[in-house]
Amino acid sequence: MQSFPSFKTSMGLPFIAAEQFAPGAWYLAGFVRNAAPELLQAVSWVTQSAPWRRMQTPGGRSMSVEMSNCGDLGWISDPRGYRYAAVDPLTNRAWPALPDPIRHWSLEAARAAGFAHFAPDACLINRYLPGARMSLHQDKNEQDFNAPIVSMSLGLPATFLFGGFERQERPQRLPLAHGDVLVWGGPARLRFHGILPVAAGSEELTGSVRINLTVRQAG
Repeated sequence: MQSFPSFKTSMGLPFIAAEQFAPGAWYLAGFVRNAAPELLQAVSWVTQSAPWRRMQTPGGRSMSVEMSNCGDLGWISDPRGYRYAAVDPLTNRAWPALPDPIRHWSLEAARAAGFAHFAPDACLINRYLPGARMSLHQDKNEQDFNAPIVSMSLGLPATFLFGGFERQERPQRLPLAHGDVLVWGGPARLRFHGILPVAAGSEELTGSVRINLTVRQAG
């Protein structure tokens, strides 16, 4: 398995503000803004080996979001269901290793939110073109629900939906900008969440797309 080339972390305090928007859920404004170039380089490295693809839901519908994975495990969806797998079904090879920048900044964000024992082993990378969305869902294919989810946003802005423990509960709406990070765990870990359709626009580093890195402790 190839490893991402060594890197130097961005210098200085990385985030602008931290806000707890629900018990166990934190919004870290601008946390990875300075680190965006190295994170995007990592995404490019991953997708050279594990190309973007639109997965199918268990109901046979194609998702609007393009996806890839890195780490020991990758999240996949197809007519057989949602699950983690050690092998990329598109290439029949192991997923690319978790790049150092993704591991480093996910650990830093988890610590900033009070989750010092986070041990990431999987990163689902989502690419949103204008109009793409993510419907309300729970992240519940992981083995340990005590570990948080760390979600890093790069590129086009988006509106994050953070609901309750039932799908029909009305969600909060949080605007996400380039470099923002969300961390949720503990009492918030199994709350429903999603993304409204992404509006057209352009961002200096990503162009007309939004990239989301969702780092998990899956195994």
